[in-house]
Amino acid sequence: MMDNIKKKLFRLQDVCYGDFHSKLMPNIAREKIIGIRVPVLRRFVKDLSEAEKEDFLQQLPHNYYEENNLHGLIIMESKDYGSCIGELERFLPYIDNWATCDMLRPKILSKHLPELLEKIYQWLASEDTYIVRLAIGFLMSFYLDDGAYQREYLAKVAEVSSKEYYVRMMVAWYFATALAKQYQDALPYMQKGRMEEWTRRKAIQKALESRRVSPEHKEYLRSLR
Repeated sequence: MMDNIKKKLFRLQDVCYGDFHSKLMPNIAREKIIGIRVPVLRRFVKDLSEAEKEDFLQQLPHNYYEENNLHGLIIMESKDYGSCIGELERFLPYIDNWATCDMLRPKILSKHLPELLEKIYQWLASEDTYIVRLAIGFLMSFYLDDGAYQREYLAKVAEVSSKEYYVRMMVAWYFATALAKQYQDALPYMQKGRMEEWTRRKAIQKALESRRVSPEHKEYLRSLR
């Protein structure tokens, strides 16, 4: 069944797209990328039987980038919180790129935010680049809107210390989003000395590029660079 899925994936191959996308993920060898656009892969998931999906989830590690994306898309279909978390925890050590990491936003998790928060704090303490990036991404996606938001989450992300580019960029992305959604609480972190300088400046840069940050707020942020 595994080989059958792999053959089907190669029938969806777009070599030119694979060449383009590989440039966005310099840490992944070109031969590990089949070349399948995500919308095409989403449609492919819908055509798989439940038995095929269950079998595929057991086949770790995968060889190709798109197989990891397919794995993530299957997890995202989960309607049960416990099984979703279980499959995520099995999969996390095998995530090796930002794109697969950032795609993982299972909707079921948004209905279990108190329980999820405990897992997020565990993942933030990981030494694995993409586990930490995923944890910050979850805090950004699920906990910045009114109703779920708490000031302490900003402090948790600001405390993340890493030399890894993909972690530092996610911290910057998180704070740029926080400046759009929780400006007054996020603003103090843009003062010098509140976080690592490169990350602080990247957060300001991304906020200045955002359409969700007001012109007035952008004007002040420019003065902090």
